[in-house]
Amino acid sequence: MSQPLTALLFHYGRFDAQDLEMTRRAVLAYSVGLFGLVAIKILAPGFYGRQDVRTPFKIGLVVLAVTQALNLVFVPLFAHAGLALSISVAALANAGMLLGGLMRRAIYRPQPGWLGFGWRLAAALAALALLLWGVVPRFDWVALREQPLLRIVLALGLVGGGAALYLGVLLTLGLRPRQFIRRTGD
Repeated sequence: MSQPLTALLFHYGRFDAQDLEMTRRAVLAYSVGLFGLVAIKILAPGFYGRQDVRTPFKIGLVVLAVTQALNLVFVPLFAHAGLALSISVAALANAGMLLGGLMRRAIYRPQPGWLGFGWRLAAALAALALLLWGVVPRFDWVALREQPLLRIVLALGLVGGGAALYLGVLLTLGLRPRQFIRRTGD
């Protein structure tokens, strides 16, 4: 969805097709690490809640070095998108190190059922990816600049259709909304 969403949000006025393509590449590279960026916000407080600010800080220093090393590899290959890709890969590494630290210290222990939950999510994500890979390239998002209302309807339709498919697969595979309600006393 990098091209449809970038076109929908920015492809107006002096923002031309080349600008759209360059922005699309950066958005795509950032999307690689979206899970890691979100996971960091969830995992780091596990250390802070135990008055341990050193571990996330040390991990952050390692991640800074990893990011710079990745820049040396990715920037020559992908130009500006290489910077975004470096940040994304480093965010995944950061989240992995934080999770590993929480598990080693027994601060976090996965409850039974997480593996099955993960497989269900993976199946729903695969269905969503197949839908988007099949439909998104069928439209010329650059040419749709001349028909902004159609571009809005198509992009939002893809978002809504994708969400419906994703949730439908999850429901079909047995995930129920009540499973997301936090239980107390366990």
